[in-house]
Amino acid sequence: MAKRFIVACGGTGGHTFPGLAVAKELRARGHEVSVWVSGRSIESSVLAGWDGPTFSTRARPLHPKYFFSLLYSRFRCGREMKRFKPHALLAMGSYASLPPVLAASARRVPVILHEANTVPGRAVSYLSRYASAVALTFSETADFFRGRETVVTGLPVRGEIAGQPRFDDMPSDKFCVFVTGGSQGAHRVNEIASQALVLLRRDIERKELKKAFQVIHQTGVADEAEVKARYEAAGIPARVNAFEHEMGRAFATADLVVARAGASTCFELALVGKPAFFIPLPTALRNHQHYNAQSFVKAGGADEGIQKDLAPRALANYILHKILNPEELAQKALAMHKAATPDAAARVADIVEQKALN
Repeated sequence: MAKRFIVACGGTGGHTFPGLAVAKELRARGHEVSVWVSGRSIESSVLAGWDGPTFSTRARPLHPKYFFSLLYSRFRCGREMKRFKPHALLAMGSYASLPPVLAASARRVPVILHEANTVPGRAVSYLSRYASAVALTFSETADFFRGRETVVTGLPVRGEIAGQPRFDDMPSDKFCVFVTGGSQGAHRVNEIASQALVLLRRDIERKELKKAFQVIHQTGVADEAEVKARYEAAGIPARVNAFEHEMGRAFATADLVVARAGASTCFELALVGKPAFFIPLPTALRNHQHYNAQSFVKAGGADEGIQKDLAPRALANYILHKILNPEELAQKALAMHKAATPDAAARVADIVEQKALN
């Protein structure tokens, strides 16, 4: 029997992409699905892959200065929920989940939460009291939700990123490094990685190694021009974009990915079987990106660099070592692929259906 579901997944790409994956799965099962986002500009790029109904909650980050904005968002959500009459709400975390969950609870609509990271964020930790169930990416996260119903599902990712072709203008005989700080970019990752790759170019020339490499770099808006100019000055073939719209092709082309360790990035890399060097965001709540990275390091699919200790020279040496020892990357690629959860969206959708109002 077809039902109506809301998927609240705004805030960042790391929350929106998994939510859209579940929304598409629920819609494929014949349900009516509305995707709720906060209305931030970054969400417009992410939502390009969703052609169903959306609703802007106008949620704002959890801060005292946004108190009245929170009340207004809660009012908007309650009014739209009364109109839509959902059978259940799936919330993917972040501040964008707060007004929808509070509105759903007030109307006795079942709430299912999903926690992407090893260490839960403040929103999911607080909202778990209203949840019928909490879906988890990592099994160890259950320790934070004792007394709540939890189900380990893995992290839903965009299935369309798998099986994509390489970029036509990036030859397969050149080693390719893909640098990404996430959908919004990461200034320090941009600096460390681009400087490291310039050093790598000099090392290869100085040692007269017959090794060629190329770069794909998702920078975010602020650093796009500077990073592009740095590669051009060094003579490094590079595809540089503020936002990479063809992530599947970028992953397919890459031999090594240098990235933040947001859960979505980690599991997308696992799905496509790409080895990674993670540089976790040091200010992430409860240092959760470090623990995300460590999960994949222990699995053998990745290595980790701590941002405050990581110099461009060290990263350049690491990449050169991998170029000269391709068998190591091949082993990491296999280990990364084994950590994937390709059916995570279906698992989360199962829970949403089970908890829905009859």
